[in-house]
Amino acid sequence: MSDSNQWQIDSLKLDFKMSSENLNHHKLLKQLSPVALAYIGDAVYELYIRSLFLLPPKRIVDYHNLVVTQVKAETQAVHLQHLEPYLTSEEKEIVRRGRNAATSKPRRLSASIYQRASSLETLIGYLYLSDRDRLEYLLTKLNITPNVNG
Repeated sequence: MSDSNQWQIDSLKLDFKMSSENLNHHKLLKQLSPVALAYIGDAVYELYIRSLFLLPPKRIVDYHNLVVTQVKAETQAVHLQHLEPYLTSEEKEIVRRGRNAATSKPRRLSASIYQRASSLETLIGYLYLSDRDRLEYLLTKLNITPNVNG
């Protein structure tokens, strides 16, 4: 792993007040709905993707276009499919809960794609709050490599 990738992963380990130490108790974590987990997962995933594409420096519009390509629902659905062989039974259950909680969808998407994207965000939110090392491991399995040519 390159130094810039390690820096990007380390940046995910930001200490928020609502960190894994505060929410690591299963009782508290289980009180959060899949929608709440997806809400935080969406933010964590976008921050991860933004940090991957931060170097080399680019124009803001180029950052935006690279990030949007990775965070759109269609790409998230593909990422979830790629991660499925690595998921534990507990993680698969979180994914199932996330899929079942995604009842509405944007007009431009099929229900299936929206559900899979929401499932990925739910899983990321859950792992961010419960096991950041596991989250880091799974995110590296996505093998997202920024275009170094800028």
